[in-house]
Amino acid sequence: MRIDLDLSTDPSDYAFSHRVRVRFAETDAMGVAHHSSYVAWLEETRVEYLRHLGHPYAGIRAGGHDFAVLELFAQYRRSARFEDVVTVHTRVGSVRGATFQMEYLLMLDDDICALAATVHGVVDPTGRAVRAPGWLRDLLGRA
Repeated sequence: MRIDLDLSTDPSDYAFSHRVRVRFAETDAMGVAHHSSYVAWLEETRVEYLRHLGHPYAGIRAGGHDFAVLELFAQYRRSARFEDVVTVHTRVGSVRGATFQMEYLLMLDDDICALAATVHGVVDPTGRAVRAPGWLRDLLGRA
């Protein structure tokens, strides 16, 4: 396992946040967000964070990189429900050669909804592991 589970519960420790409203299609019969919906929210936030940094995913791919998800961890603490607005905080947790970890804190108002982390492998268009781009490694130096 490559994932580091020492995740911060302080929103100020995260570099970026993105708000997601729970859609009806993401809920079960009780109006509670299905656990799989959280994975899509992580991805949406990660893509928005990259765009915010000036590296939209299409540009990353055009530069010869893809970020394959290798591992995923989620700890659910409070149910999100239909129409709730979840604020997903994210940051790059670590970069090691051809892998990097993204960390997430999901909040409902001032309550923690979930903690999560994803580990990504940096690969070229053929799927071969390659070193993470310099701008990604530089993010940790600025954190």
